[in-house]
Amino acid sequence: MTQPLLGKLRHLSLSVKDIEETARFYEQAFGMFRVRQSNVAVMMSDGVVSLAIISSTKNPNAEEREGLHHMGFLIGEMEDAADRVLGAGAEYHGQINGVGKGPATERKYRDPNGIVFDIVTREHAERVWCLPQIV
Repeated sequence: MTQPLLGKLRHLSLSVKDIEETARFYEQAFGMFRVRQSNVAVMMSDGVVSLAIISSTKNPNAEEREGLHHMGFLIGEMEDAADRVLGAGAEYHGQINGVGKGPATERKYRDPNGIVFDIVTREHAERVWCLPQIV
């Protein structure tokens, strides 16, 4: 019998002034590739972990701050994972506006230090982070 998926780090998000310049840097420096893009964000990947580059000035989800915005964990079952992070001391912080299918597949929290992280289901990760057949 396999263990339930408790959480795997699969996503980091940076909030920056110039998303194009930042995306080009990660393409050139690390060979990351673009999997999705809009006028307010570029989603990149190395094939395993995603890097979301969001505009600190144009993306309302950036909250007008720069730097590491949040990290994302792939989880198995949403309610079990939500109970686990809340039990460990996290505080619910909502969800990304306009992305995904809501709290059934993606939820944001703050850790005891106030650092934002999200937990997402396989469905959300494959569709939004564009990582096929995640294990």
